[in-house]
Amino acid sequence: MTSWDDFNAITTVKYKYGTALDTKDFVAMTDLMVEDVTVAYGGGAVSLQGREVVRDWMAKAMGSKGMLSNHFFSHPVIEVDGDTATGAWELMDIVILEDAKLVIRGASIYADRYVRVDDGWKIQHTGYKRLWEEIGPRGDFKTTAAWFGTDGRSSLV
Repeated sequence: MTSWDDFNAITTVKYKYGTALDTKDFVAMTDLMVEDVTVAYGGGAVSLQGREVVRDWMAKAMGSKGMLSNHFFSHPVIEVDGDTATGAWELMDIVILEDAKLVIRGASIYADRYVRVDDGWKIQHTGYKRLWEEIGPRGDFKTTAAWFGTDGRSSLV
């Protein structure tokens, strides 16, 4: 049976992963991973191994400050077996591509593996398969606040 402490610690790792991803802090994001981490994004369309490789790929793929994202993780199902664990998560994400005037929305299911190390739980593998994904024009929407462009301050107030 999974203890509350382990459940809480692993959930915190995943939530930190999402926040670091959306704020483009790829160092903090990959520090949550073991050195030889594996990832399989987009149902395996992108498969990588190694913390530095993941960090470099993220910086290229999502590093633009004109790419605004929000990754919302929910429905955690955590199973702990000694010093290893699995986690299943549902994801809703929105990505705004300001320069291209496009929006990508989608839903996915993540399947993760974790390992307990000296300083807590780390991601050993993370990956998702899409439930659905769509892309289309932003229309008349305008960004009135952004973590990067306005330091999160809204121009509406």
